[in-house]
Amino acid sequence: MYAEFYVIGQISGVLLVRIYYLHGGKRKWLQSSLLTAGFPILILPISISYMKKNKKITNNNNIRFFVTPKLAIFSAILGILLGICSYLYTIGASYLPVSISSLLSSTSLSFTAIFAYFMVKHKFTHYSVNAVVLMMLGSIILGLHMNGDRPIGESNRQYTLGFVMTIIGAALHGFLNAGVEYSHVKAGVVVTFDLVMQIQFLISMFSSLFCIVAMIINKDFQAITREAEEFGLGQHKYYMILALSAISLQSMMIGSLGMIYCSSALLFGIVNALLVPIQQIFAVIFLPESFNSDKWMALAMCLWGFASYFYGEYKDSMTNKVTKTKHATLPEQV
Repeated sequence: MYAEFYVIGQISGVLLVRIYYLHGGKRKWLQSSLLTAGFPILILPISISYMKKNKKITNNNNIRFFVTPKLAIFSAILGILLGICSYLYTIGASYLPVSISSLLSSTSLSFTAIFAYFMVKHKFTHYSVNAVVLMMLGSIILGLHMNGDRPIGESNRQYTLGFVMTIIGAALHGFLNAGVEYSHVKAGVVVTFDLVMQIQFLISMFSSLFCIVAMIINKDFQAITREAEEFGLGQHKYYMILALSAISLQSMMIGSLGMIYCSSALLFGIVNALLVPIQQIFAVIFLPESFNSDKWMALAMCLWGFASYFYGEYKDSMTNKVTKTKHATLPEQV
């Protein structure tokens, strides 16, 4: 279920953000806030879940909230970092074609593997090292050939800024993925639907508050009406794109946190990398983008790295399964 939420939200959300910038949108903190602005939607499933639990409890005063103070603090920190990460990605989306930004953001798998090694003790193998190197090489190939789909009037400095900010955003994204898993491990609580929804709500709320403060400082609220009137697709479509972006990106957030809590940060990174070719296809179909030889080479590197990492994880799981089977049959042999 969480994977479906993520796939739908990721593909549609990224396309909508790029459409916003291609047709005259300029407010980066506004777009950053949309990643988590849909968090009030989560009140509905959380409320329904608690009402169902309330019926099973005779004493209403004994209703328990699963989020511990430690998890609440972790959520606040992760929410602020998510707001920063969203802003970095938004800068990249404003200057880079989707076909390039999606390839660059897929390097978050490499950063997730690195941070997960230090934070939650996920071991490195030569397969994961190979994946990290290949994905980095793909980014370098794109960096050396940056002219591709550059919009008319965009300077080399802006294009380079978008490239660098996307890479930094991917690194911070990798840290956040490992941080979410670390918070769950340290809290020592059982993962439930209620827990995932509440953590999602808290992280999104703190991220939104951070972005809203930045919007107030940047005077984005005063500029929304004027920007809507000047939007290339018309005022009504401007607000429609913002609303659909908020819904899509919130769906993506639910899916990402759900996958991390129910499995691991590394599995989420694998799914994210696997979406790259799908994102490329949709970008070429719905946006004025091409797919040149440099992008094909970078995509091949990305998929090669993904395949290497996936094979390493599969081989480890099979080895662990054989080891457990031997231990289980050992008493019978004795």
